[in-house]
Amino acid sequence: MGGHIMRISIFLVILVLANLNSGAKNAPQTFDKSKFYSVMASGKVDDINNEITIVSSSEASYKEGYEGALLMRKAGLLKIPAEKLKYFKRGRIKLETALLNDKDNTEYHFLRLTIQEHAPKIVKYHDQLETDKEYIKKSFKNLPPVVQQAIINYSISSKVLNSQDL
Repeated sequence: MGGHIMRISIFLVILVLANLNSGAKNAPQTFDKSKFYSVMASGKVDDINNEITIVSSSEASYKEGYEGALLMRKAGLLKIPAEKLKYFKRGRIKLETALLNDKDNTEYHFLRLTIQEHAPKIVKYHDQLETDKEYIKKSFKNLPPVVQQAIINYSISSKVLNSQDL
């Protein structure tokens, strides 16, 4: 009988440890701008989906712009044209709404510039490239270091925004 109680005790300890471990995996992640920009640059749909979940579950008032940029970035990676268009439109609405609500947010201007520069001509989303570029140039020095670094990294391959502009 003592062996039976010992096996049950070991089983219960293993069960508790397994539950604690699975809870750590499912714990909500917090929004991290450096990770966000890394995901935007990565071009991996799974990473983008994960980041969309993190951003959308965030209680931050500024999440619409980030979520919109992620949705449009995802659209560019999908294969089915109808899906591409659906995600692009959803993302565009979110990002443009965020810009309407906070027109002085330089990060939103940067996100829009990155999307516009790579958007296909058919979606007609290129009309604010120069405006966004000028806004970024003017406000660059006032941005947090993580955002400045994201802009510098982007400017290396950009045809619109050059490192000399900063």
